[in-house]
Amino acid sequence: MFPETAQCLKAASSLFSQTVYLKELRRLSAHGGARRHFGVSRCLTAKVPPAPKPRQKVEIPGLEMVTYGERMHYVPGLSKPSYPGWERDYKDPRYYRSPPVQDMPLYKEKPCYVFSQRTSMLEGVRQALWLTKTKLISGLPPQLVSLAEDPANQIPDQDERVQNAIKHARFWDTTVERPGKEKYSNTLLINLMHLCATLQSVHPAIGRRILAEKYILAATWKRGEDLFQIRGQNRLLHNCMDPLPEVSGKQEVADTADHALETFYPVSPTIDLQKIHMYEEEVNCSGFRDDYPYPHAHTLYFLEAADARCKLRIEQFRANMLMFTFGNALARAHKLYGTQPQCVLDRPITVQAVGTNGRMFQFMVFQLNTTDLSGDSGVKNQVWLDEDVELYEFAKVQPLIKKKQVKVPAGLAGYKPEAFSKFLALYLHGAV
Repeated sequence: MFPETAQCLKAASSLFSQTVYLKELRRLSAHGGARRHFGVSRCLTAKVPPAPKPRQKVEIPGLEMVTYGERMHYVPGLSKPSYPGWERDYKDPRYYRSPPVQDMPLYKEKPCYVFSQRTSMLEGVRQALWLTKTKLISGLPPQLVSLAEDPANQIPDQDERVQNAIKHARFWDTTVERPGKEKYSNTLLINLMHLCATLQSVHPAIGRRILAEKYILAATWKRGEDLFQIRGQNRLLHNCMDPLPEVSGKQEVADTADHALETFYPVSPTIDLQKIHMYEEEVNCSGFRDDYPYPHAHTLYFLEAADARCKLRIEQFRANMLMFTFGNALARAHKLYGTQPQCVLDRPITVQAVGTNGRMFQFMVFQLNTTDLSGDSGVKNQVWLDEDVELYEFAKVQPLIKKKQVKVPAGLAGYKPEAFSKFLALYLHGAV
């Protein structure tokens, strides 16, 4: 075949395909039909294949189906036999079938709303304040602010050593050009805690603490007529032998009774919480045995990029910090005072929290004043929140250049020592 003939045939075939395609479009448009997607798979057109309809078995009284069961092999024209289910006389986990949910021993008609480390609440901190019956106070408590400003609590060459810790996390502790947020935020947090621990010779009470990682927390409480639970794992927990001192006095605690909790009607307070019907009503576990020598929670450390499969916005991240801080305090209160009766605590329980993404820090101090959380009246719990505290502005591997001008130089820029002073104040709280 000559090349000219092959080209003519190819052009004619292409023209014929285009003609068929145009005729099909005109036919569908004339009949009001949908436009077909030629050459496009079903997954790209977002069409799900319809589910097959199960065949309905018709049973006629007095008439038996002729099957090939007695012949022990398939016979065309005869119906398929049906056999009763075979029950094994031994336990095989590969073929285990769970009973219906209503028949399980832990099933209850009343639902329970569960908060975990992956919960992203719509209203953020406002919703967490209502669930925990807490009053929000901006900034850190005055005694912690004075503790941070005291020159006696400073580390020798503090600013230089903190900047070296930042550079180690952002530039030095990596084998790639630019480390990920999960990597350098964790390294920076460990470096800062190690730097604070160098004051143990000055404050020996720091040696009465220990770090716990990935402990499991569970706490239960009632809010109104609903039942709530906190379950899950936290990143790091600083435990200590001695409890943290009270932040607010008795008069300040009594004054919280006049505080009105903020509502967010018409949004339900249980929105975004997992609703379950299988649970134990009295679940309270701090994650450690009763004879653990470090029973008191001191500070919880949160990393914003700890879970790559669950990324929370900053408002939901603060709510996560508040809920788990409250859960640790509540679990300890139930260990000390029991779950019944619910009352105002003679000695409030204080727990701290620090959250970071490697550059911004969130500082929180929570004081549990009461375990009576059913109603909105009476004494409230208290939380102090200092949010969005910058440790530094930029940490660039390469300089940022725009219009042939260096906007941000390479290296560490914009270091702010006030952030580490607050971090150190929370670390030394209870040891000074």
